Amino acid sequence: MAKNLRAKLPVDDVLFVQDINKATASKFLQENPEGVRIAENVREVAEKSETIITVLPEPQHVAGVYHQMLEPPTLLKDGFSNKERLFIDCSTIDPMTSKSVADAAHSLGQGNFIDAPMSGGVVGAQAGTLTFMIGAPPDAVDRATAVLSMMGRRVLHLGDQGSGLHGKLANNYLLALNNIATAEAMNMGIQWGLDPKALASMINISTGKCWPSEVNNPVPGVIEGSPANRGYEGGFGVSLANKDLKLAIKAAKDAGIKLALGDHAKSFYDEVEQAENCKGRDFSVVYRHLGGKE
Repeated sequence: MAKNLRAKLPVDDVLFVQDINKATASKFLQENPEGVRIAENVREVAEKSETIITVLPEPQHVAGVYHQMLEPPTLLKDGFSNKERLFIDCSTIDPMTSKSVADAAHSLGQGNFIDAPMSGGVVGAQAGTLTFMIGAPPDAVDRATAVLSMMGRRVLHLGDQGSGLHGKLANNYLLALNNIATAEAMNMGIQWGLDPKALASMINISTGKCWPSEVNNPVPGVIEGSPANRGYEGGFGVSLANKDLKLAIKAAKDAGIKLALGDHAKSFYDEVEQAENCKGRDFSVVYRHLGGKE
């Protein structure tokens, strides 16, 4: 993402990067020596940048990083620019934590904070074809879109702050359930003696068609290039799928929304995540955990 951003920024702009993995940051600088600086800490990024993009694993990391960036609330005086900062958080976290960070940024007068979780995975990040779902006030949409379009193909404004995360979690909840259902249906058909490719082809022109059946089919040999064809390596890790599912379930329960399948799916993903022959693999490995024929 940083590589694509640097390639499309104006030549005289400077990209400040900061990563807890110093080796990764140093390697990025070596590969992109022009217009890149390594910041000592996240506060330096906030002081020297007008637009700040964060991508972090868990809610506590987002809260911690933004606390370091926003305190003391003197960015507009101590930084290189007195222009209002735009904070874009591309992490997939719970909407409650995101709102608390947004409230802090706005109440301290340090700038606008928007949520912009993304879809497309490692392949999309490398190719610059990510989809960003943003939750932002209308007056911040154009500025955010201009930046995010350098790293992705689509920027979808879903509403005010928090809307991007709600949209992403709803989508990934459905994805997690469809993934299990596809694995079960494929296993069912194969056990009945159906040819895997013929079964998948039929599903993908019928009402069962979905992304896990058409693009990421869990049965080896059905879709060329899918993780199933390389021992379920790469792709969307089962732990990440499970994390997003848990976040979606929690956010739904916090809002009093009834779910029929979520808890059952979460229990199943917990099993898959801990299984030795599934741990660390693409989430389509649920097919293996079901005892599917490989």
